[in-house]
Amino acid sequence: MNAGRGILALMGSGETSPTMVTLHRELVAHLGGDADAVILETPYGFQVNRDDISTRAREYFRRSVGFTTVVAPDAHTDAPSGGAAGDGDADKVRDRVRRAEWVFSGPGSPSYALGRWHTLRLGEILRERVGRGYGVTVMASAAACTVGFAALPVYEVYKAGHPPAWLDGLDLLGVLGLPVAVIPHYDNAEGGTHDTRFCYLGEPRLAALEHELPDEGAVLGIDEHTAVIVDLDTSVVRVWGRGVMTIRRRGVSVPVPGGTTLPLEQLRDLVGGRESGAVPVPRRPADSDVGAAPRTTTPATGGAAATLQEAVAAAELRFDAAQEARDAATMAEVVVELESVIAAWSADMEEDQGGEWARTVLHGMIRRLARAAGRGLTEPEHTLGRILTPLLGLRRRLRADGAYDLADEVREAVAAGGVLLRDTPEGSEWRWEEGADDRAAGTTTGCRPEE
Repeated sequence: MNAGRGILALMGSGETSPTMVTLHRELVAHLGGDADAVILETPYGFQVNRDDISTRAREYFRRSVGFTTVVAPDAHTDAPSGGAAGDGDADKVRDRVRRAEWVFSGPGSPSYALGRWHTLRLGEILRERVGRGYGVTVMASAAACTVGFAALPVYEVYKAGHPPAWLDGLDLLGVLGLPVAVIPHYDNAEGGTHDTRFCYLGEPRLAALEHELPDEGAVLGIDEHTAVIVDLDTSVVRVWGRGVMTIRRRGVSVPVPGGTTLPLEQLRDLVGGRESGAVPVPRRPADSDVGAAPRTTTPATGGAAATLQEAVAAAELRFDAAQEARDAATMAEVVVELESVIAAWSADMEEDQGGEWARTVLHGMIRRLARAAGRGLTEPEHTLGRILTPLLGLRRRLRADGAYDLADEVREAVAAGGVLLRDTPEGSEWRWEEGADDRAAGTTTGCRPEE
């Protein structure tokens, strides 16, 4: 068993998306080989599709990261008739989490996870892991919400309309001297016309909740597709990804950009609002590209895309441009590559309706390509045929009148457009060839005898 130095990684979102593959590989490599790896399903353990979510997560780590994991179930789901977990079940889960060299937990309900983990005393185990600097502990999205001394009940506030209020968190960061409430999805923009920043709270509700924090407390925000990695041995904090980590006290925010590395003591100063840490931490030029999250980049997307939505939108633009240019090869290329992009995002534990929407767009592209292909396949008969019938009639009359030179000019004129004529005792036949490649392959696009 080789747990390496202890690492606590907090992710704002995208924990099983293509954007986080590089970071996961780095964290796994930190362990130095095969490891006892556990996925805690508790945050989504109440959902009827929890088995599907767990399967997708395990497949993501197996295929994208090259890492074998097991799922530690939300213990009461194994009890008869949905009853409370027995002591034996809880002991097995606690022992597995205590020994695991890598523990991961992600999306779902923070309040549900906290309730279950308090009941199972798993919070104590997770605090112990951080306190003694053991193994890699990855807490993302809903699970990241639970790691501060105060936690946000996202489902209750955003989905059910409950008044904003803090819950007691696991306080894993309190072990490190960081009295914070962690808010993932900090820069969320899904609301469009309404404010869904700060994990769907919006500014007014966050401002109200801030006043309920103790004087020494602060908010630690983590943008989407962004991670905060704490090396528990060296006491160094690194911000990784496309966004920023934000320390907010009473409405005053200090952003720490992706690519920044700082001592844990400096982060404590920022959280405490002390003068020595009250200025923004600059991104060092040498680190500008270090730790930046890789984006889903393929020719289909026309560049970098950090989310599935961005990748699909870029693919649509490229497909439209190819169709306008009558570039069938590029249209087909975009369709094939977009299918690969959707497959890469299919393991994302948070990607629900987005995947269905992306497939709908893909199917629309396929139908448009099919219509274009249909028009192309019937082009000689419906377009060239209408032109060639009178031309061949004219050529027949010219030959009958002995004007063979003019008849040959007709032949040469249609040949310049790719139409080849062959005279037979029954009349003339034509065929249209797109180019030398088609002629070499013997491809005949259209063939009609002269009428």
